[in-house]
Amino acid sequence: MIGFGNQAKTVLLMSLLTILVVLAGQALGGESGMMLAFLMALVMNFGSYWFSDKIALAMTRAQLMTRDEKPQFYALVENLAHKANLPMPKLYITPSQQPNAFATGRNPAHAAVAVTAGLLTLLDRNELEGVIAHELAHIKNRDIFIGTIAAVMAGVITTLANWAQWALMFGGFNGNDEEEGGGGLAALPFIILGPIAALLVQMAISRSREYLADATAAKITGQSTGLTNALLKLERGSTIIPMDVNPATSHMFIVNPLHAKRLLSLFSTHPPIEERVKRLNRL
Repeated sequence: MIGFGNQAKTVLLMSLLTILVVLAGQALGGESGMMLAFLMALVMNFGSYWFSDKIALAMTRAQLMTRDEKPQFYALVENLAHKANLPMPKLYITPSQQPNAFATGRNPAHAAVAVTAGLLTLLDRNELEGVIAHELAHIKNRDIFIGTIAAVMAGVITTLANWAQWALMFGGFNGNDEEEGGGGLAALPFIILGPIAALLVQMAISRSREYLADATAAKITGQSTGLTNALLKLERGSTIIPMDVNPATSHMFIVNPLHAKRLLSLFSTHPPIEERVKRLNRL
């Protein structure tokens, strides 16, 4: 039931983002504006689908890990991937001492799991299994693809709002608002509220997928204690050990690597650790 609720919530939120993109285009230029917004979303989604994994790994300075380098860890991931009925993902390690991990890739056949050096030294085997199962759950549930699409759509809305702002400042809108259905004052509410609404929806999607990945990880491992203990350790680690990471990639990690700089929970890509632990304990 937990999984179904989060899936339904994701569908609703993604639909809301789509509506925001369409309304943004309509507000700016009527039917032609709607078409422009659709084409922008299409092009950006295509690029993100094919190259998001390479971009994410490069931005986090992740290096490919081989079986010879970490044979026990490689075997652990291999076993969990078999349990999850997934192909073996490529494994990467980042130099950060903050304990953390993320998954990326456009589909299960082209997926990668990256862990920090700090994660491998801090967690015991049971906790490590919980974290890796969580990342495999993201791959299994296609969360990487969903999160990428949501981020791109939110980016389209923000870009259109910026264009509209400059057009309004320099008189770029023509006087045929009634004929075209957009422009001028019709775009003002979107310029102000559009990017904020898109960000909130994107954050809500991310939090919903984290809950679902936690629940799926418990099913893969057959227990939830490893993941709950790991989450508590990782939260403490993120407050003590800073990570030099681009904020654009922070949503991918199992816990927010910028925890110390976190703003209001409403704008957080991650649900509170206490709530995640509480839900896991109820499974």
